[in-house]
Amino acid sequence: MNMDGKVALVTGGATGIGREAVLRFAAAGARVVVADVAEEAAERTVADVAAAGGEARFVRADVTSPDDTQSMVRAAVQAFGGLDVAVNNAGMSGRPGGITDCPLPQWHDTLALNLTGVFLSMRAEVPALLERGGGAIVNTASGAGLIGFPALPAYVASKHGVVGLTKSVALELATRGVRVNAVCPGTTCTPMIESFVAGAPEMEKLMTASSPVGRMAEPGEVAAAIVWLCSDEAAFVNGVALPVDAGAVAQ
Repeated sequence: MNMDGKVALVTGGATGIGREAVLRFAAAGARVVVADVAEEAAERTVADVAAAGGEARFVRADVTSPDDTQSMVRAAVQAFGGLDVAVNNAGMSGRPGGITDCPLPQWHDTLALNLTGVFLSMRAEVPALLERGGGAIVNTASGAGLIGFPALPAYVASKHGVVGLTKSVALELATRGVRVNAVCPGTTCTPMIESFVAGAPEMEKLMTASSPVGRMAEPGEVAAAIVWLCSDEAAFVNGVALPVDAGAVAQ
């Protein structure tokens, strides 16, 4: 998966799946923009890329802000001359709870980051990709964007929305050289999940039990699928919501 000469933008690139995607893009030869609000963690990721001989820049960006999403794309173009690949990975889980226990502010915050953030990011990214003659977008959805999951109404709704948005934009841009796909990870060992299950051992047990192989995914296993979807090896893959979950949604 040769990415020499390509420019990649990864939102939520400071930690977890996003960080692993940044490292893998850089290892494949891409120059990478790490967009996140977690400045210290993002700078560590950039430093790790540099230590491995790659090139990356950090841009502080809140993807719920239309101005920030436009700014992060401008920063990529100014720093590296264009944009070829965009990974819209920033997201949150929210606290577990049933439909009557989900506070309205949590509902709004979750959809704003997980769904509206992807919309705003793609709206900013697409013109830059078209300017380069095409490219690839991968949105991070979830296995919970393909099936239901109890006690996570806002998260599940937002990730179903990401899958639908991905398919819609994929069809819109199919003849213009931009492929749009989504990855749908199973439960993955990331700081977000660690925070989510903290103090809720029953939720951790439920998530682990949902995996046919009896374990959570490693971030790098999901990132590998993201990089493949963005590569020329996946040139005929478009509008797909790819489960990366050891078969959890196949059950």
